[in-house]
Amino acid sequence: MSLSFDHVHLISENPEATAAWYRDILGGEIKASYELRDAPQINIVLGGMTVIVRGKRPGEEPVSTRPMREFEAYSSHNEWGTDHFGFTYRGDLATYCEELRSRGAKFAVEPWEFSPGGLLCYIAAPDGVSIEIVQGK
Repeated sequence: MSLSFDHVHLISENPEATAAWYRDILGGEIKASYELRDAPQINIVLGGMTVIVRGKRPGEEPVSTRPMREFEAYSSHNEWGTDHFGFTYRGDLATYCEELRSRGAKFAVEPWEFSPGGLLCYIAAPDGVSIEIVQGK
């Protein structure tokens, strides 16, 4: 037996707009949109994995643990639990970041060289989600 990564599951105030963001900004492909347990659920394939975005279910009262704070220092956002999820970009990350910016992406951390020849950035996704993108070698 072996373990493999399956999906990231996000709860969103506006699942349709969030799914559109992952499609329009990062190039994800919406594979399914349906209702499950009385809430919309949308499956997006992105970077070889599935991002599941769902809305509020009856009786739930989700709270914002990380409100969107554009352009504040990233270190001020640290909190216990999941901090971010990341992708590897195989290509020129600086050029890709400009492409993301032209699509409307907001950067929580601008591209920077964290090791010789190693570039990374963080983009601010809907619902307070942070996404790291690392340049693959």
